[in-house]
Amino acid sequence: MQKVLTGKCIVIGDNIDTDQIYPGRFLAITDPKEIGSHCLCGVDENIAGTFPGGGFVVAGRNFGCGSSREHAPIALLNMGAVAVLADSFARIFFRNAVNLGLLPIICKGINQHVKAGQTLTLDIDAGTVKVEETGEVYQCEKLGDQAMKILEAGGIKPLMRARYSGQ
Repeated sequence: MQKVLTGKCIVIGDNIDTDQIYPGRFLAITDPKEIGSHCLCGVDENIAGTFPGGGFVVAGRNFGCGSSREHAPIALLNMGAVAVLADSFARIFFRNAVNLGLLPIICKGINQHVKAGQTLTLDIDAGTVKVEETGEVYQCEKLGDQAMKILEAGGIKPLMRARYSGQ
């Protein structure tokens, strides 16, 4: 896992729930690319089609509230998001994101300071996000050791496979 990630961002608001991230009407879809194509269509139908691959979703408070569906982080990953930077996350979404290999980074107030299309650099070890266009740097909360172990393995399943295969 890279510890420094750079990419373009989109900015969305507060209380984005799992049905906005991945609406229930698409739950029968199993093709990862198609799942990603419907990501965040509950916020704006055009987001997934224009999302900068390898980019960041920047959000406000309570991102991922609502149901506990794992499809929300799966859709974000398949849309091409490497991380979600938000003021706060719903607890179950946060755990699902970590377990599936999506970085959920708490960075209070970031959605008030960045604009869609700006380039961000996330330094996971330093716990910072830099806006490349302005040079501004924002402090973020660092993830705990166990969450980092899971994310470095690519998710909980790869971690468990490695652990039980004796690697």
